[in-house]
Amino acid sequence: MSKITAAITAVGGYVPEYRLTNAELEKMVDTNDEWIKSRTGISERRILKGEGLACSDLAVPAVMEILKKKNLDPKEIDCIICGTVTPDMMFPSTANIIADKIGATNAWGFDLSAACSGFLFALATGAMFIESGKYKKILIIGADKMSAIVDYTDRATCIIFGDGAGAVLLEPDTEGFGVKDSILKSDGSGKNYLNIKGGGSLRPASIETVTNREHYVFQEGKSVFKFAVTGMADVSAEIMQRNNLAADDVAWLVPHQANMRIIDATANRMGLSTEKVMINIEKYGNTTAGTIPLCLWEWESKLKKGDNIVLAAFGGGFTWGSVWVKWAYDTN
Repeated sequence: MSKITAAITAVGGYVPEYRLTNAELEKMVDTNDEWIKSRTGISERRILKGEGLACSDLAVPAVMEILKKKNLDPKEIDCIICGTVTPDMMFPSTANIIADKIGATNAWGFDLSAACSGFLFALATGAMFIESGKYKKILIIGADKMSAIVDYTDRATCIIFGDGAGAVLLEPDTEGFGVKDSILKSDGSGKNYLNIKGGGSLRPASIETVTNREHYVFQEGKSVFKFAVTGMADVSAEIMQRNNLAADDVAWLVPHQANMRIIDATANRMGLSTEKVMINIEKYGNTTAGTIPLCLWEWESKLKKGDNIVLAAFGGGFTWGSVWVKWAYDTN
């Protein structure tokens, strides 16, 4: 029997209509367009506006696009894994809420919290479920409503993040396509540099935590940048070396969209030209777990069956990793 691998067979994405531009941020905090662009590469980011809207409302349109593309009954979905740090609620999981909203009554699922590495961690986890032979159709989602946890009086963080979601469908493959290898890493000592202090069991919500603005993202930029440049570049080079992939063998780098300097450093370490790098940070900002699947969604028409694609991310905590995927289909 041929070895089963987990192939990506469809992608979907969604970003809200509202654009928060650098010009608008100039009116909110002490910053300017040139400063933001030179340090991050971001011109605008999308924000989910509207009463009662949450992370699942970003994910559902992305998933519905996949169901439509594949002409799938949602009851055929076996499992849903949602990478997110902005769940609708502490519990139930956003994956379960998504299942209910789309009518996936036969699916079980869970959220995976790994910050900006969430989609990669979810993808590798879902791939193992497919490889086991037990499940045939798994939705992997990266979705974050970062506007819900960003302090728009903090110029260090409010310029970076946006809202968005992307998703992929994993199905069994016996021709050698799909997720070929992954290297995933974490280091909890990074918790001091990128975190949300309030709301967990260590600092439960209280008047004090709210007054101290502890329910918003905190980032110590210089330390995070140093770790991210090294971690993302190293692990991307490592997965190439481990699988004897030369730069010419790699069709695309799909990097987490955190900062253009980090993306450039990763591409340089891999020996890749800019033409081989998926970049949309200028219009979406950092959508955390959403960045990588949103890139796949936007570049789907350019992907060819058999393309070697390296996905790379770095997230708070710290988490980081790289996944090698052999693309399984031609879009048309």
